[in-house]
Amino acid sequence: MNTKTNMTIIVALMLMLPLSLTAQSGAYFGPHLGIQKSQDAEDANYLGGATLRLKLAPVLAIEGDIGYRQAKFGSNALTVRDWPITATGLLYPLPIIYGGVGAGWYNTTFDYSDAYNDIGIDDETSQEFGWHLVAGLEIPASPTVRIFGDVRYVFLDYKFKELPDAVLEGAESDFYSINLGLLFQF
Repeated sequence: MNTKTNMTIIVALMLMLPLSLTAQSGAYFGPHLGIQKSQDAEDANYLGGATLRLKLAPVLAIEGDIGYRQAKFGSNALTVRDWPITATGLLYPLPIIYGGVGAGWYNTTFDYSDAYNDIGIDDETSQEFGWHLVAGLEIPASPTVRIFGDVRYVFLDYKFKELPDAVLEGAESDFYSINLGLLFQF
């Protein structure tokens, strides 16, 4: 490496030193809001929930999350509503950057349009298992408050009913979400 590159690395590390001092262990709780889009859903939708993050060490955390989201498929033939409960392991390669992997239980309601209810396709509620990848930033706003933003990609394989006219033919239910939230230390 040349001298200019070495100096850039040293300056960057020195600038991050104050952040590493605030990357202490502790328990944090707070709300999050986001936007999500399933691959074959008609539109992006909002989601919301609450997050509990336990920082076990400056480089390691576990997170629990509960939320609500919905997506529409097949020209409003089907509305899918989820109440996901997820657990995620997080690694912090730098004090403000994290990545992780997790799993979730999705209590899911399949709400078919009245046209399909009238021909005998009933609404149903089921439980689905999914897993996800996450990458994000967690920035200290004060000694006891963090602001976080992340992107999650969720792998979720819904078992859609066979609807007439191939309304959902080949529909994919995996989705991504972009989330922003606050974490308060307690």
